[in-house]
Amino acid sequence: MNATVVGLVTPHVLRVIDLANQAEKGVNVDWYLRGAVTGTLNEFREQYNGATLTAAYIEALESAAAQAEPKRAVYIRTLQTAVGAARNPR
Repeated sequence: MNATVVGLVTPHVLRVIDLANQAEKGVNVDWYLRGAVTGTLNEFREQYNGATLTAAYIEALESAAAQAEPKRAVYIRTLQTAVGAARNPR
């Protein structure tokens, strides 16, 4: 089975998008968001192309935030928080 970068990254991006949708409904997702991003980065580090996967992950999250309607401020802020956490892991 040949795994593509898109195929490996998409489920992780969708998890964050789901959390952003929940945040928009008033759910406090901070803890889950940090866990999702940290888990994703840890999983990607184990791959031989981890740097590429991480870059694609960040790019997909940035793209989702940029394409969102401006009135979805909480959604956009949640995605941007995920991008920040992915860029600067602790």
